[in-house]
Amino acid sequence: MIRTARLLLVLLVLLATATAGAKTRNVTDPDAPRSLPDEGPVAVQWSDPAEFTDLKFSGNRWRAAQGDWVRQLAEHLRDTATRRLPEGERMEVTITDIGRAGRYEPWHGIQMQDVRILRDHYPPSMKLEFHHYGADGSVLAEGSRELRDTGYLMGGSNVGGRENLYYEKRMIDEWVRDELRRTSVASN
Repeated sequence: MIRTARLLLVLLVLLATATAGAKTRNVTDPDAPRSLPDEGPVAVQWSDPAEFTDLKFSGNRWRAAQGDWVRQLAEHLRDTATRRLPEGERMEVTITDIGRAGRYEPWHGIQMQDVRILRDHYPPSMKLEFHHYGADGSVLAEGSRELRDTGYLMGGSNVGGRENLYYEKRMIDEWVRDELRRTSVASN
C-alpha cells in the first residue's frame, strides 16, 4: 500500500512538472511564425497579432491571445485561394488585422469571462494586402481590402457552433470567390 502511494506521488509530481513546463500556445509569442511555409501558388504572411483588433478590444486579452487561430485562418485562406486560382497564377497575401466574430464580455462575471459572446455589433473582420500574378508573371490585381461580414449571424444554417472559426472562414471564402471572379472578368 505504501509503495503504491509513493508511486502515485511520484507520478503526480512528474505530471505537475511536465504541465508546468508545457507552454500554452499564444499568437503573440515573439518566436511564433509570421508566415506559412512556402507551398504552392499562394503565399500568406501576417503582421504582429499583438496589434490585431481581436486582441486590442477583446475584453479578455489573455484568452484572445491563446491558440493558433491566426495560422489556422492563414492556412484556410491559402487552401481556398489555391483551389480557385487558375493554373500557373500566384497570390501573395499579407494579413494586417483580424477581428474574430464575438467578444469577451467580462462584466458577466467570473463564470463567463472565457466565453466569446456573438452579437451583431461584433462581426468578423480582416484587413489584408495582396498581389495576384498571372501565369506570365504580370500583375493581374493588387491592393488592400477590408473584409467584414456584418450579417454573419443572419446566414441560413448556423453551423458556426460546430466548427472553429466558422464565421471568419466563411468571410475569407466569400472574399476569395469575389476577388478571383473580379480578376477573371477584368482580364477577359
